[in-house]
Amino acid sequence: MFKKIEGAANCEIRSVIRFLNARNVQPSEIHQQICQVYGDNAMSDGMVRKRVPIFNEGRQNVHDEARSGRPSLVNDDLVCKVNERVSDERCFTISDLSLHFPRISRTLIYDIVSSHLDYQKVCARWVPKMLTEECKNSVLRVT
Repeated sequence: MFKKIEGAANCEIRSVIRFLNARNVQPSEIHQQICQVYGDNAMSDGMVRKRVPIFNEGRQNVHDEARSGRPSLVNDDLVCKVNERVSDERCFTISDLSLHFPRISRTLIYDIVSSHLDYQKVCARWVPKMLTEECKNSVLRVT
């Protein structure tokens, strides 16, 4: 029985595929050996079968290739500007902020406020018809 290796990196498993493929081991046997050592969820049989021809075509690199992705619009400067605006007016809504930052989507502004600045939405409202006469009078005396 083999010792199980938990949490293996994808490049490590690809290296095993490349090694066993160089020794002319069949893809189904490669998958079986990977499952024995790395566990059943390490890589599917289909992915092993997909990788073998890629290595047969001459690919040497087992690491992920750099991909072009959509650049993030959130940067430190934008977070500082939103924070300044929030600090100026504590009673704000996302709609109010979106008026001050017309090129930024409301979703992105919400993400900046909630994730980057760690603000939470707090709503507390007194509805007069729910108050008793005694509570109404005590509120009027306090203000």
